Amino acid sequence: MRLDGRVAIVTGGARGIGEAECVALAREGAAVIVNDFGGAADGTGGAEQPAAQLADRITAEGGKAIPHFGDVSRMETGEELVQLALNEFGRLDILVNNAGILRDRMLHNMSEAEWDAVIAVHLKGTFVCTRAAATVFRDQRSGAIVNTGSESGLGNMGQANYSAAKEGIVGFTRTVARDLGRYGVRCNVIRPRAATRLTLSDELKASIERAKAAGERAPDLSYIEKWVPSGVAALAVWLCTDAASNVNGQDFVISAQQVSRMTIPSPEASAFTEDVWTIDQLDTLLPQSLTRGLRNEFAPKDKKG
Repeated sequence: MRLDGRVAIVTGGARGIGEAECVALAREGAAVIVNDFGGAADGTGGAEQPAAQLADRITAEGGKAIPHFGDVSRMETGEELVQLALNEFGRLDILVNNAGILRDRMLHNMSEAEWDAVIAVHLKGTFVCTRAAATVFRDQRSGAIVNTGSESGLGNMGQANYSAAKEGIVGFTRTVARDLGRYGVRCNVIRPRAATRLTLSDELKASIERAKAAGERAPDLSYIEKWVPSGVAALAVWLCTDAASNVNGQDFVISAQQVSRMTIPSPEASAFTEDVWTIDQLDTLLPQSLTRGLRNEFAPKDKKG
């Protein structure tokens, strides 16, 4: 009962990682608001059953939970969630920004709508709920925020919208840690490796089978299936406990079997000039120093491979 008496909001909380986070928070004693729009993996549709059913299940197991069905890409949803916590439980201590969708497409085929939808749910949604919670956290001089990034933010084919949103969340996290840290508020980000309906999609399974049939290298699906969401939830919940009071602005990769803390990118090599750089100077210097030995690993392959 590490979180006994505390109140948490989890967005995208009805299924996958969010579901595991809600259950784990409740088992540690927190009252949980299960926010979930109830849409498909691409964000279309919407249904109240997923959030309502999970809240009922947590309650039946002796925990405290209520559902919320708002769309986190709308500013009013953040305010509604925070007010719901205050009205129902009298306080707010934890925010887990987990809501997300996928609309994968190669960049040259990606539509404006596919870009906007993913940015809205992931990046704007994280801002919407954090902005609403920030006022309460600042006034009470405490609070824990866990955001959800992705290793795709480091670059992943066919996910320009998703990777941009996710790495934006990492930068957002580092800034929130600075903005709110002086008020006793902590903000960290996790990059989950988990087997969910988004990661184990029919499209992924089909692409793996096609790669195998063509004799190409493909991910080991049986290995991915071992990444159960409860392992990710364990870290998200731990970051909200007093044991993590010294952890702020940090970036973690987490699977069921591994956890790693990422470093903030820093200069690998530098060059200087006493004047102002010219193209001629850079053309002479860089191939012999900063860019020497670099290889364009994404360049077209010749017929010999």
